Amino acid sequence: MNFSTFFQQYGLIILLVILLLFMFWSSRRRMAKQKLEQEAKARQTVPGAEVLMQGGLYGTIVAYDPDNLDQPALVEIAPGVQIKVHSQAILRVVANENVTEDEFIEAEVDQAEYQADVASGWERSVSDDAQRAAERAEKAPHIETAEETAKRLQDETDGKKDKPEA
Repeated sequence: MNFSTFFQQYGLIILLVILLLFMFWSSRRRMAKQKLEQEAKARQTVPGAEVLMQGGLYGTIVAYDPDNLDQPALVEIAPGVQIKVHSQAILRVVANENVTEDEFIEAEVDQAEYQADVASGWERSVSDDAQRAAERAEKAPHIETAEETAKRLQDETDGKKDKPEA
């Protein structure tokens, strides 16, 4: 039996087996890589770590329980603004530095320090943000409601009907 007849009889089967082996090897390799990435993310997801969430928001983890993933993580997205998110909503840890829980506790600012920072202008408080938003709303141009727009358009068409065409 020569090579050409062997290849005609068994060539397709051999190619199929090689393709299946490659797909199996590639799949296992990708799964192992994903598992390593998940383990690295789990190690870095500690309170104090800066994270990127699925929706594109950046924040700092305030509370996270790696043992109970059904419990939501508490993420601070702005000074004094904390949101609860599902642990799977955390896409990745942004900061490369690993923050230990002890460092996070030491970095916590007490209320007196926070108020002093707000008074000195180093930080803005949530009430300052609300005041700025109210000022911007007063300066913003008036936006017509649907009823006002309908009335204006009706008045414009009535005005055109009264004028003689030239």
